[in-house]
Amino acid sequence: MTMSELEKLEAGLPYRFTDEAVNERKLQAVVGCQKLNSISVLETSERHKAIVDLLGSAGKNPQILSIFNCDYGKNIHVGDDFLINYNGVILDIAPVTIGNNVMIGPNTLITTVGHPLSPAGRREKLGIAEPITIGNDVWIGGNVTILPGVTIGDNVVVAAGAVVTKDIPSNYVVGGIPAKVIKDIPNDVDRS
Repeated sequence: MTMSELEKLEAGLPYRFTDEAVNERKLQAVVGCQKLNSISVLETSERHKAIVDLLGSAGKNPQILSIFNCDYGKNIHVGDDFLINYNGVILDIAPVTIGNNVMIGPNTLITTVGHPLSPAGRREKLGIAEPITIGNDVWIGGNVTILPGVTIGDNVVVAAGAVVTKDIPSNYVVGGIPAKVIKDIPNDVDRS
């Protein structure tokens, strides 16, 4: 039996991103983002409802500042006290799981989707997605890019402008292009 493009996407296989069912997901996200972005930051309860409706799941006190865009929304799962600053983009073709007490700076891109290196694959409009996981107590500076398949541990600071291309263990400051460990940092939060 032949898999649909949506089934391929969900299985982590190359899929055609121009497929009607794949596009339908994106259109729903576009509408949800437009709704959220049109609500005043002073309308906290209305914004909260729009955030909960857009995302797959959200803990207590999620804050998403305008302008926010995503590919699907339902693949984004955030913990308590989540904040993404202005002009955030999460391309959640695959799941994006974010822990508690995470702050994301302005103009940050979190992307689970990539495309083939070969021109033939790109001409076929193929994409492939890999999930991203971000732990607890993470601060991601402004203008950061996080690429597909990355896991970021707990208590990590990603310096502004960094491009995260591979996993980052807990308790580090990273920066640069590609992001590299700058120094370790203590975890001074009692987890009991």
